[in-house]
Amino acid sequence: MSGTTTAVAARAENLRKVYGHGDAAVEALAGVTLSFGAGEFTAIMGASGSGKSTLLHCMAGLDAPTDGHVYLGDVDITALSEKRLTQLRRDKIGFIFQAFNLIPTLTAKENVTLPLDIAGRDVEQAWFETVVQTVRLSDRLDHRPAELSGGQQQRVAAARALVSRPEIVFADEPTGNLDSKSGAELLGFLRGAVDDHGQTIVMVSHDAHAASYADRVVFLGDGLVVDEMREPSVEKILDQLKAMEA
Repeated sequence: MSGTTTAVAARAENLRKVYGHGDAAVEALAGVTLSFGAGEFTAIMGASGSGKSTLLHCMAGLDAPTDGHVYLGDVDITALSEKRLTQLRRDKIGFIFQAFNLIPTLTAKENVTLPLDIAGRDVEQAWFETVVQTVRLSDRLDHRPAELSGGQQQRVAAARALVSRPEIVFADEPTGNLDSKSGAELLGFLRGAVDDHGQTIVMVSHDAHAASYADRVVFLGDGLVVDEMREPSVEKILDQLKAMEA
């Protein structure tokens, strides 16, 4: 589903995020206005400290902005109560954490189905098996996180974000702990979730190869959107990153 889309899955309006106070204040986001098309795969790139992860966390309702608004569809999530925000995150949003955030006492299978269990929703068995097979976890479902490698734990985190078929999936460096083969499989799966199932994916990455799977790459610098690119290739992305460093 490359190219422009009309429906907007999520958008930020003049988003600012300041950490700390006074002389110690750090402006992580300096007024970002940005839309994410429904059924589209967007990658967010930029140097360390450019605001990538902060933007992702604000968009997913995991961090509250200092100023500005975040909309999921037509809903201003910055205006919601904590209870309503928690409910919306559970029902509409998937998040692949860089640090996995798995429950150590649960098996891989229980970690994957946790969002559905909490919501009281049935597991769609065929989709569960598709997700698990794609991230190559079929033979590790009874293992707890401590019995899994870092790469396997990352795949559990990815499967958990996707198994409930959320409207939008936010992924924070989802291939950061994976070898190249596992990373390519996960990226291919995310690409397929967009192309075959119309899901919306927003991924933070520092890796040009990972970002080349996206329909569109947004580049951040010093807490602002500085450029964007459609139909990205590894070469075009690397050229853009070099130009930003110049």
